[in-house]
Amino acid sequence: MILTPGATIGILGGGQLGRMLATAAAELGLSVHIYCPDTDPPAAAVAAGTTIAPYEDAEALARFAAAVDVVTYEFENVPVSAVEGLGDRVRPGPRALEVAQDRLTEKAFLAECGLPVAPHRGVSSPEEIAGALTDLGGVGILKTRRMGYDGKGQVRLVPGVDVARAFASIGEVPAIVEALVPFDAETSTVLARGADGRTAAYTAPANEHSEGILRRSTVPGPLTAGLEAEAQRLTADVAEALGYVGVLAIEWFVTGDPANPLVANEMAPRVHNTGHWTQDAAVTSQFENHIRAIAGWPLGSTARTADAVMLNLIGHDADDWQRHLDTAGAKLHLYGKRDTRPGRKMGHVNVLSRGVDFRAGG
Repeated sequence: MILTPGATIGILGGGQLGRMLATAAAELGLSVHIYCPDTDPPAAAVAAGTTIAPYEDAEALARFAAAVDVVTYEFENVPVSAVEGLGDRVRPGPRALEVAQDRLTEKAFLAECGLPVAPHRGVSSPEEIAGALTDLGGVGILKTRRMGYDGKGQVRLVPGVDVARAFASIGEVPAIVEALVPFDAETSTVLARGADGRTAAYTAPANEHSEGILRRSTVPGPLTAGLEAEAQRLTADVAEALGYVGVLAIEWFVTGDPANPLVANEMAPRVHNTGHWTQDAAVTSQFENHIRAIAGWPLGSTARTADAVMLNLIGHDADDWQRHLDTAGAKLHLYGKRDTRPGRKMGHVNVLSRGVDFRAGG
């Protein structure tokens, strides 16, 4: 399936990723129709059409499918059943969602693909949490198996922790305990895979998180040329195993251990926050390459055109948006969200060229 200009892409989800995908599609002469259950989604402001309905509404999904030529999704918590009901026009397919929606399944799948992962145990009771903690050396992270993102649905476990309270804090749902991985840096591989199976990867950035939320990505990042190539190879193996079409991201811990220098943290079957710098510092952005891939078009160059720092604007960081207009080399991207809340991603700034000292509030 190869789309022609004037075709319509359907996107499940209406957040900022859908918004930036819609903008990239429009620049290629393609229309976008958004489907999401939320009223006033950010992506609707730049989409040609919008359907507001639950993902479980089969009739609304059928009407949506009839109005578009191909379907993609902008986040991984779309119900798999909704994607399966749309048939083979969904790119990437439902298997990627199945894997990414369950942390235990994801760990097993990544390991099967040859990626090193942290030691872990599946748990469903305080007793199992206590046993897992003992097995894993007395410290770890308790995470819900499903629906966690940006640090939500997880709690750190230390010796003497009240495991019943920890389990209650995540809603007493099936979970996973992961061993803590000592690391020197965090990075990610953002890779596009076309319908023809060809791949193209972006420079891996240095990623900085606070309270589980990405704050900053910097390119060039922490990887040597050899490790960069290995991370790209492993990510391509994951994409191949999934029969993936679109942009895929793998987050990594860089350990400094010569025997095991990279440990996979998680997979995201979509465009990724750590790839936002590509909008202004790569020949082809991750958003354009995702659209190219699902349209059946050749991928664009992922070559980096500048050094860059991407800074997320979280919550009220965005209130001071005007000062970023005066920052040398800065490109401001706001998501059009009406309500500002702590921890909510409101926009980001890409600052180009080497040597720019750019800190929130500075």
